[in-house]
Amino acid sequence: MQVAVIGAGAAGCFCAAEIRRRLPYAGVTVFEAGPKALAKVAVTGGGRCNLTNTFEGVSRLEEAYPRGAAVVKNAFKALSPEQTFQWWENAGVPLTVQPDGCVFPESQDAMQVVRTLERLMRQNGVQLLCGHRVTRINQDLTLEVQGLPEPFKADAVLLAVGGLKEEALRALLPPQVSVTSTVPSLFTLKIQDPGLNALMGTVAKDARLELAGSGISAQGILLVTDWGISGPATLKLSSYAARELARTACKGEIIINWLNSSPQEVRDWMHRTASLQGKKQLSGCRPDGFTERLWEHTLRRAGADRTRKWAETGKEELRRIENALLRDRYPIDGRVRFKEEFVTCGGVSLQSINPRTLESKDIPGLYFSGEVLDIDAITGGFNLQAAWSTGYMAAADICGKLARFV
Repeated sequence: MQVAVIGAGAAGCFCAAEIRRRLPYAGVTVFEAGPKALAKVAVTGGGRCNLTNTFEGVSRLEEAYPRGAAVVKNAFKALSPEQTFQWWENAGVPLTVQPDGCVFPESQDAMQVVRTLERLMRQNGVQLLCGHRVTRINQDLTLEVQGLPEPFKADAVLLAVGGLKEEALRALLPPQVSVTSTVPSLFTLKIQDPGLNALMGTVAKDARLELAGSGISAQGILLVTDWGISGPATLKLSSYAARELARTACKGEIIINWLNSSPQEVRDWMHRTASLQGKKQLSGCRPDGFTERLWEHTLRRAGADRTRKWAETGKEELRRIENALLRDRYPIDGRVRFKEEFVTCGGVSLQSINPRTLESKDIPGLYFSGEVLDIDAITGGFNLQAAWSTGYMAAADICGKLARFV
């Protein structure tokens, strides 16, 4: 009885270890095209491995998973975030929770996660073959593998490769499996504006970004860089707007609400400032949380006289300041690949699988988990949680079906 796992990433290795734990008599072989397993896990979260999230700030799964939330909800029934937390601690990886809900190993070392999965695979008898690229999955579940003299015959196959382009995925799979177009998600945006770029290192703690003309927006921490904008708000927007940005080749306009506030809230603040500190210059009073550099930049964007006193500022000038605070527009000049968080939108169509088992509707015994599915998430540990849960869900069904034939 042979199970083949294609892809030694988070989902594939997690699933392989779980299959052998449940079915110790089954042969489980993991095929990895690259030179080592879990290469992406080793660098995720800046090398600290943000392996899940508490989900406390998520009211609907769609907020964290722009695509595939319904399937993720089913996967959480197999392995929830809370159960994932306990799974890792039971495996010898103590975890710590940050104020923003992100969960990391206490060691802050992604290699502890990598070594733990590698140890569990070894202990459970999983065979790992790195440098063995699977070039074709046939309908009868035989695999054509570079480095093997003849096709590998399996009783069940799990495809868990991430980041494949649409053409490569179609070439790998039987034609019955539907594939949606793949485009990048989770990336930073290039903005070539000298004034903005000069603010490199500036952080807006609560900003709202909108892709002009799309109605798509995201809020959170915004980081200004020498190439444009980054930080959680930018990555979240790139996830929500992945297909729209791909359609326009990452061109268009970004609208920044530096305060994530309403016009009335800003007008009330300006009115209070003019009333209580009217003798001060515009440059001398700024919104809470604004750095001096960001405020000076805002006044320049508004064409305001920084030396003018607040009590002497006219309605038109105040309107321009409000606009610069809430509707600051910049042209987007492409994207920057953020290696630690790079994710692909698209993949195996969710219409091609059984959403409760992750098995192909057309090829019995062929399963999918992780990023190869048309499931992706915002930054914050949500993508790895989907990998663990879908890998666990697939393992449970594979073992349930194979056990019937023993």
